[in-house]
Amino acid sequence: MSNPTPEEPRIHRWLRLGVLAALASCIAAFFAFGGHRYFSFDAIREHRDALLAYTEANYAQALLLGFATFVIATLLCLPTGSILSLAFGLMFGRWVAPLLLATAGTVGATLLFLGARYLFARPLRRRLGALGERVNQGFTRDAFHWMLFLRLTPIFPYLIVNLAPALTDIRVHTYAAATFLGMLPGTFIFANVGQSLGRLNSPEQLWSVETLTALGLLGAFALVPIFMRQWRSGRT
Repeated sequence: MSNPTPEEPRIHRWLRLGVLAALASCIAAFFAFGGHRYFSFDAIREHRDALLAYTEANYAQALLLGFATFVIATLLCLPTGSILSLAFGLMFGRWVAPLLLATAGTVGATLLFLGARYLFARPLRRRLGALGERVNQGFTRDAFHWMLFLRLTPIFPYLIVNLAPALTDIRVHTYAAATFLGMLPGTFIFANVGQSLGRLNSPEQLWSVETLTALGLLGAFALVPIFMRQWRSGRT
């Protein structure tokens, strides 16, 4: 006779509800106070000269503010990644901006990952049952490659990519390393365009067929070691 599943501490349930409420409140406040207008393509173009002047006069402070802004935006899953990448490319250039974005994005995503793992992973995995365990085993065995694939391929919602791995046994340092490396190509493309913002008429131009294809191929390349190992094991 199997032992009954231990009841979850009530404080965990209240903490989970509190975190969800706080996250929803922050996102609602962002839109209610017009954050989507401040973090927009038109706003960056309008304030281009002011951003450049501020960065030139207060470079270190601008870096710290940019880092903190992107960490918070990533942690709260705000839809500002593309716009901030353009802005940082304009302010810091094509070499500094990708490193800043990838580092801050990794910090924010890892904090979100840890929170989701602690608060939500256990009850959700119990509900998924055997299917969840099979997915967990397959993902965890090649966690770095799968995580790199998810980060590089621009077809998966950012929220899902940040949170879904928390349901698996992927190690934190593996998640962080794959996140950092997986963010670099996309942030480099955006930052490079942002450095010459005047040539861009709308943010939709960022997602050209060439850009999507290049990122998709990079994502597929990340899975090559998995397919090669399976092919070799199938021949033995």
